[in-house]
Amino acid sequence: MLGQRLEIRQGQGLVITPQLQQAIKLLQLSNLELEAFVEAELEKNPLLQREDGEPGEANDATPERIEVADRAEMSFEDGRAADAGDAVDARGGDVYGDAAPGERGADRTDDGQPGLTDWSRAGSGGGLPDGEGREQPDTRDATLWEHLQAQASQAGFSPADHGIALTLIDMVDEGGYLRGDLAEVSERLGVDAGRIERVLAVCQGFEPTGVMARSVPECLKLQLVERNRFDPAMECLLDNLDLLAKRDLTGLRKLCGVDAEDMVEMIAELKALTPRPGAGFGGEPAQTVIPDVHVRADPAGGWKVELNADTLPRLIMDKRYHGVVAGAARTEVDKTFVADCAAQASWLVKSLDQRARTILKVASEIVRQQDAFLAFGVEFLRPLNLKTVADAIGMHESTVSRVTSNKYVSTPRGVFELKFFFTAAIQSSDGGALHSAEAVRHRIKSMIDGEGRDGDVLSDDRIVELLSEAGIDIARRTVAKYREALRIPSSVERKRMLKAG
Repeated sequence: MLGQRLEIRQGQGLVITPQLQQAIKLLQLSNLELEAFVEAELEKNPLLQREDGEPGEANDATPERIEVADRAEMSFEDGRAADAGDAVDARGGDVYGDAAPGERGADRTDDGQPGLTDWSRAGSGGGLPDGEGREQPDTRDATLWEHLQAQASQAGFSPADHGIALTLIDMVDEGGYLRGDLAEVSERLGVDAGRIERVLAVCQGFEPTGVMARSVPECLKLQLVERNRFDPAMECLLDNLDLLAKRDLTGLRKLCGVDAEDMVEMIAELKALTPRPGAGFGGEPAQTVIPDVHVRADPAGGWKVELNADTLPRLIMDKRYHGVVAGAARTEVDKTFVADCAAQASWLVKSLDQRARTILKVASEIVRQQDAFLAFGVEFLRPLNLKTVADAIGMHESTVSRVTSNKYVSTPRGVFELKFFFTAAIQSSDGGALHSAEAVRHRIKSMIDGEGRDGDVLSDDRIVELLSEAGIDIARRTVAKYREALRIPSSVERKRMLKAG
């Protein structure tokens, strides 16, 4: 018999709280997004204000203040930050343990902390759906820099060359041109200029064609080379674009050694090219990078890691003013409003403190792991992943990922995004040191490049065997994926090409 009946059930479930949403959301904001968010909170919360005085200066309002000094330093021997950021990982006290499913919305407030707002839509770094701990998918178009970085990850670079490529990509402007001095990059990264040029030559093969050129003639040359239309006459035309701008076609014909008809065709080919290959990509306007963390050499040895005080909003909650307005509140609406403002101000101050300490903690561990890079150059950049850092500092991988997104560190070798220091690795079959994925891709490419000389074509299974003999534990499907990413045909197709050639 089918029927209806009313039942009461009790259960437990992990649901993120508003205060944990706030801590997580603030953690992944860049310094520019954080500043905009803080400004918005200052406008709508009368109990919240900036602390304009110097650290330690007396304040008549006796405020509750953030406990981060202007220069929060931490050496490798200092364990003060060992407990920082623990609250950003969900714990037993951060969930609605006995809440019914209908009460688990993201806008729910606790009795002890009234009026906590929905922090899930703060900033542009993604949001937390109602009642869920997952982030919404990012549906925006990829920027030019993200497009180039994705290609660099699949280009078969060694870890050192991959670091060089990322540094060069950071120097690309909105039009797709490389702006900067390669000699300065060579000195900063501690590698010779010839290696920088070789990495740049590979990067100039990325899509869109012509990207990362250093001048308009070089940009047009890259596009002509791809179309197989770059010959001595066209090279002479590119070297004398100033004459083309002056419409001196007679002088151009003499220099290029072509007749009038050929000159018209050559000019038509130039007009069909794209002088700004990066203009077709979306993205936000370029902004000056302000590092969140500074790393400097410690005279006693090692490295000092310190927060950039200029990126830390220093906020207080005015307790005296809170007492005045709370005492003057007469209606329930007024009392609720004052309580809401107090709760929001208190949690924001605490969350900013927690954010700063967590960034410092993660950055210090990254510096510890990559100290050889800081000391000797990009050649010594070691394989590193989120799990290694997360395990070392006792935090979740997702927390480390949020900390390293849109955060920059200033080092003696330049300013880098924290994600720059993470390079993929492949397990060793003999239990030895890890192998970088970029290095494995480079080795696969080298094996295939040597097929013509050896007279043998390597199948994917044979490549797996050779890599296993070298101590690299890799699956056949991974080899096939790397080979396809390098745009290398299958072994059957390569055999046909060798026979035809």
